[in-house]
Amino acid sequence: MNGSHDPLPDNLPWHELPVPDLLERLGTSAAGLSTPEAAARLARYGPNTIRAAAAKPLYLKLLAHFTHLMALLLWAGGAMAWLGNMPQLALAIWAVVFINAIFSFWQEHRAEQAVDALKRLLPAQATVLRDGTERQVPAEELVPGDLVRVSQGDRISADARVIAEWDLRVDQSTLSGESHPVRKTADPLPAESLSLPELANLLFAGTSAVAGTGTAVVFATGMATQFGHIAHLATETTASSSPLQLEINRMTRVVTALALAIGTLFFALSVGVLGRELHTGFIFAVGMVVAFVPEGLLPTVTLSLAMAVQRMAKRNALVKRLSSVEALGCCTVICTDKTGTLTQNEMTVREFWSGGVGAVVSGVGYAPDGTITAVGGGALPENAGAYRLLLAASLCNDARLLPPEGEGAPWKVLGDPTEASLQVAAVKGGVDLVLESSRLPRLRELPFDSVRKRMTTIHRDGTGETAFVKGAPAEVLALCDFMVRGEPEPLTPAAREVVLRQVDGYARKGYRVLAVAERGLSTPLPEYTPESVERDLVFLGLVAMHDPPRAEVADAVRKCRVAGIRIVMMTGDYGLTAETVARRIGVVREGEECRLVTGAELDRIKETDLPGLFSGPVIFARVAPEHKLRLVRALQGQGEIVAVTGDGVNDAPALKKADIGVAMGVTGTEVAKEAADMILLDDNFASIVNAVEEGRAVYANIRKFATYILTSNVPEAWPFILQILFGIPLPLTVMQVLAIDLGTDMLPALALGAEKPEPGVMERPPRSRRERLINRPLLLRALLWLGSLQALFCLVGFFILYASYGYSDFLHLPRPDLLPYRERLLSGPGEVYVMATTIFLVGVVCAQVGNAYACRTERTSVFSIGLFSNRLLLGGIGFELALCALIVYLPPLRHAFELGPLPPRLWLVPLCYPVLLLCLEELRKWWLRSREARRLPGGTT
Repeated sequence: MNGSHDPLPDNLPWHELPVPDLLERLGTSAAGLSTPEAAARLARYGPNTIRAAAAKPLYLKLLAHFTHLMALLLWAGGAMAWLGNMPQLALAIWAVVFINAIFSFWQEHRAEQAVDALKRLLPAQATVLRDGTERQVPAEELVPGDLVRVSQGDRISADARVIAEWDLRVDQSTLSGESHPVRKTADPLPAESLSLPELANLLFAGTSAVAGTGTAVVFATGMATQFGHIAHLATETTASSSPLQLEINRMTRVVTALALAIGTLFFALSVGVLGRELHTGFIFAVGMVVAFVPEGLLPTVTLSLAMAVQRMAKRNALVKRLSSVEALGCCTVICTDKTGTLTQNEMTVREFWSGGVGAVVSGVGYAPDGTITAVGGGALPENAGAYRLLLAASLCNDARLLPPEGEGAPWKVLGDPTEASLQVAAVKGGVDLVLESSRLPRLRELPFDSVRKRMTTIHRDGTGETAFVKGAPAEVLALCDFMVRGEPEPLTPAAREVVLRQVDGYARKGYRVLAVAERGLSTPLPEYTPESVERDLVFLGLVAMHDPPRAEVADAVRKCRVAGIRIVMMTGDYGLTAETVARRIGVVREGEECRLVTGAELDRIKETDLPGLFSGPVIFARVAPEHKLRLVRALQGQGEIVAVTGDGVNDAPALKKADIGVAMGVTGTEVAKEAADMILLDDNFASIVNAVEEGRAVYANIRKFATYILTSNVPEAWPFILQILFGIPLPLTVMQVLAIDLGTDMLPALALGAEKPEPGVMERPPRSRRERLINRPLLLRALLWLGSLQALFCLVGFFILYASYGYSDFLHLPRPDLLPYRERLLSGPGEVYVMATTIFLVGVVCAQVGNAYACRTERTSVFSIGLFSNRLLLGGIGFELALCALIVYLPPLRHAFELGPLPPRLWLVPLCYPVLLLCLEELRKWWLRSREARRLPGGTT
């Protein structure tokens, strides 16, 4: 049943057929297939393997980092610089692209291997019945019609229908996401409204047997299994481009158009208005184009993401794809599982009721540390029957508690977590499990089944026998004639009503409730059947348990609400249980109406009607992989940016389709981890909220870089405009512009990408998909405010230097800029002009120091986060100033950039710029904060 082979002739409901009909339709018998028939079917249906999609070669993955839109723009900018006879500039730009591509590829070198992970979950061998005898065969040789034997600890190799079983229980968490072992039966079952994984007579590839034994007949192998179906969904689902990738591509197109327009304009002006030669005009235009291309954007984005990745790793979030960091920052919806993510995945007995007395159990998890007290406090009365209740619950039990393997290690469970929680409660109540098991040895068991909804064990008790029963309250209570109040007494109708009211009270608290009863057998019964054993029972009491929410999740949910992020629960658990947890942690607030939608209901809802489900609080329960994928697509279709959490194979398609897939690192399967973009090392929902904060910081940091760079473009552009308008000497040459953009500006800009999250970043709503990286407020701040201040300061310094040498008629200054550099230095006006351009360049560099601090925050005062808290920025500013001094005073660099040394007294002028710029920007931020405060109810300045 591999993808390229014919499927079985009939798509039959295997779960509904009686065993004889089932074997007949599959062409097999109780003796299994013959060896020749198995070989023929293997040739027909293909091996029992998961077909892998063709992997993208490594060289193509590497090439992608060299050929995206921003990289192509920089390649073109370097080529233009080369053609413009500026080879050093060309090599510098190309080096930026090359280094960034290698770094990005290295960060993302682990390709997604979801299908390979699926294959690793399949076992190497399987036990089959062929030619009437049992034998071991490679799992990939299983074919439809094979009879397989399954025992405790076996991993199941193909989809099969159970035809015989002895207390067979299977862990299906890799498919369903829920950790409770499922009791299997050989009885035919109607589908009703159940999905395939919910059918108790079917086994599925990749799941494992945790108890009992059984025989099953294979009806699907390879890609026809449920695992194969999920693998197909995972390989067919393409990962979406992150919002940051989409926005940078858009910004690249805008920058390209802007740079080419400016270059063309200045080429026309330099040739048509200034009368320069075509070659000189072309070099001039190339310089302007390159100056307006943000060469530092790629390394800044990569560094911002990489620094955020490092910070997130310290907060238990491991990121596989760099761009995923920012995607979390603008996420608007988190679709989360319940078990293990919002809860601790540890069933815990919270209360029990016996003899008319309620008791409260302290402690959580499987460590037997805690106490039992009566409701309202104090010790339990002797006649409550508490000890007998806990004893019966711990003996009618197949789980085992495993002590810690070392200091600090947790207690572990072998078997059903619900049964394990009963044993933990018994130990807290003083029951010695070892002693009581030896005093009351088990003789036999009547296993739980979905029809009876109870389990019974029979134990030797002195000279007689005792049966202990536990199960669903209504079913157990119906078999009881007595109840314990010190001594057994008749169970009257009024007493039954009291018990049922107690059950309802526990259910309203969201607890799972079990009833426990016993029956003394003075003499052995002729036969031990449910009908002969489970009657005339003595009701011992009720046990209420739940999987407690993680302690820190409620606060994380509150932060999500403040941050404008919606949480949608998609779980394989029952709806009422999920709703109780959702209300307890704040996903659904008190008084809110919450809609419960099951997987079966989703199957009946059209795609066009799915968006309507999200109009209010909603919980999706008993959902399958296809349901999660449909819901993610529906949310994305509404413009939402979706994060999905998951741990099982069933979550892989949705994890891959989401804008950001988050897998559980502790309980998650390899399939989920490989399909996800991020892995939580502690399986904690609160770590997702921390990651959202870091993601928002990344986007803010890129905006800070853009503001910083655009600001310096204003004082770089105004000299050319003033020269054309008024004919004054050019205050800044093309080579000096490039010295700023690719020299002094680079490291401080990169350091802004390493800023930590700004205070209050989680108190703002997520950014809209329609919000641009470079939007109107950013342009107004960078170009009209900060950039204009810089240009004004630098022009003032330019004219101050001319005035200090006696040139006061600024509209009729001598034009030594039209002469070659060496000829300028031979005349007084030429030497003064060289110093004037030098003070202008030094002024831009110094003003950028103040600008770097101004850009560290958007509204918050920079003094509130500490002037020295970003050490990378301090180093970048130190490098910037040192490089500026070198190109001014070191002869080879000074000549290359046509600069000259400044008199010491004139250094005081540009050194004032950073202080002036920062103070004026702090005043603007104070005004913004005051205006916002006045708009708030009761706000003050």
